[in-house]
Amino acid sequence: MHPPADTDGGEVAELLLPPNLDPDRVRPLQNGRTLTLSGETMGTGWNLSAVVPPEIDDTQIVQALEQRFAMVIAQMSQWEPESEISRFNRAAPGSSLPLSRPFAHVLDSALVLAQVSDGAFDPTLGAASDLWGFGAVPAPAAMPGRETAKATRKLNWRDVALSHNDCTLVQPGGLQLDLSGIAKGFAVDFGIDTLEQIGVRHALLEIGGELRGIGVQADGQPWWVDLDIPPDSDSPTARIGLCGWAIATSGNYRRRREADARSWSHSLDPQTGIPVADDVLSVSVLHTGCMQADGLATLLLILGPERAMHFADTHGIPARMVTDKATIASRAWKAWLH
Repeated sequence: MHPPADTDGGEVAELLLPPNLDPDRVRPLQNGRTLTLSGETMGTGWNLSAVVPPEIDDTQIVQALEQRFAMVIAQMSQWEPESEISRFNRAAPGSSLPLSRPFAHVLDSALVLAQVSDGAFDPTLGAASDLWGFGAVPAPAAMPGRETAKATRKLNWRDVALSHNDCTLVQPGGLQLDLSGIAKGFAVDFGIDTLEQIGVRHALLEIGGELRGIGVQADGQPWWVDLDIPPDSDSPTARIGLCGWAIATSGNYRRRREADARSWSHSLDPQTGIPVADDVLSVSVLHTGCMQADGLATLLLILGPERAMHFADTHGIPARMVTDKATIASRAWKAWLH
């Protein structure tokens, strides 16, 4: 997903705006300064478009954001050997690890998604992610077998023992966490919270294709975002006005690996530890929180077309799925259409 080259409504098949917008959210900042900033984090890039009070300078914004992004990496990146998640994953059976409050919050949110989806979202796929080449270890030279994959699923989300009172996590032995399906969205939310704390209340923040918008542009327009069209897809174009909302997309064409003349996606079925089939090309989800949008996009892709749309309609989730045969949308997504 990306901001469009033009912001005049453009030639798009679908134009979406949040229903029931709060008038206070669409009041532009008077005498604000428009800026764009960017940087690198979490193995990808971050981009910010904002309208800020004149007294807030670029350096203050960059330092505040990158400090928060560094905190997320130090807590939730399995590519950092001394991060909280890495230390837990290699901890001895029966040992307890104190968790930072943000880490505990993200893990708790991941477990809620696991519970409501009966495990379609599972934050304990660390061993399976490593096996298929999406973790911190080198990618496999040969395609893993079904039994090898199944062996990584001896433990699941139900084996996570998290204490909310003292924020400690007990390692039962061999449990491997992987928060990559939700941590990037959390980093966006964390960044937006930081911006609001320093007085920036009109902004669009993006990390690796996940975005959240607050307030409006200088001219009162919402923060427009165009959905990426999956390769070889004839899915209709869509432009979305983010104003107090976030959007995340999970796609099978991103982060792929290959061996033995076969290619597979990074989306793994928690039941089998095997990458899901390629019939679902992408899923986009709208939510007021980017962390929730991020996790839900992964969850719906794993469920597949029929179950995903039933889940989205049951829970009132604005979602659009592109398959190899069609583009389907939930009832809540259609409510955004203008």
